Amino acid sequence: MTDLVDREWRLIRDDPRDGATQMSLEEIAARTALEDDLRTVRVYDWEPSTLSLGYQQEPDTVDWDFCEEHGIDVTRRQTGGGGIYHDAVADISYTIVAPAAEVPGDLMDCYAMFCEPILEAFSRMGVDADFAESKQEAIYRPSCYLRDIHPAHDVVAPASESETKKISGNAQYRQRDVVIQHGSLSFDIEPETHVGVFAADVEPETFTDRVTSIREQAGIDREEAVDYLANALGGWCDAEEGEWRAAELEAAADLAERKFGAEGWVRDRALEA
Repeated sequence: MTDLVDREWRLIRDDPRDGATQMSLEEIAARTALEDDLRTVRVYDWEPSTLSLGYQQEPDTVDWDFCEEHGIDVTRRQTGGGGIYHDAVADISYTIVAPAAEVPGDLMDCYAMFCEPILEAFSRMGVDADFAESKQEAIYRPSCYLRDIHPAHDVVAPASESETKKISGNAQYRQRDVVIQHGSLSFDIEPETHVGVFAADVEPETFTDRVTSIREQAGIDREEAVDYLANALGGWCDAEEGEWRAAELEAAADLAERKFGAEGWVRDRALEA
């Protein structure tokens, strides 16, 4: 494995975009990493607020009427796990994209490596966050933040001397010899909406009992939190400040229409011929 800082990386402080476009940009970044030898780290927001379904998640777990009534977009990720409600304000997301040959082949080692800047960002924010020490059983599996907490990739912060709560979920997938990791950091919590997007009788208190936030832990504003995360990601791989190329944005728009924004994909993982 080659040292990350010996490679060409760009840091993108991305504009808010709809869910289908955000997922499409990850695949386009994978293409750029392979074809142009340019790796990407980025921080991004969701506009409008979006529910991203896990790859295997069944559509009947979603309250589609609630999402429509509240103007919440729905897309489907390439990664597994439960659905995540990405609030336009309460969620901060990131992506890391690099060729598989340059990172550990072992999944747990790769998680540990790619989560280094995430944990560093929390430290800079004043949040005492770390990987969960032990697995916690699921409360409601269709929700990422309420499913079982896994020490390999779930990050928690203290809620008391004896209790921790989840503050970040992270996931990886490999495509075309590229590793893509994305994750959600809870800047704030919107418990009513987070449970409302699911077609189940889950109380908002169930969410607040399991999840904490950057605002609760550190009391900083959102812009500060985003900067801490972006700077930690950029420093981790010595990235240059960058932006999407026009051709990448065009390709992402096409992919969003054909795949991540298409009803067949969102509902049933079906792609157009």
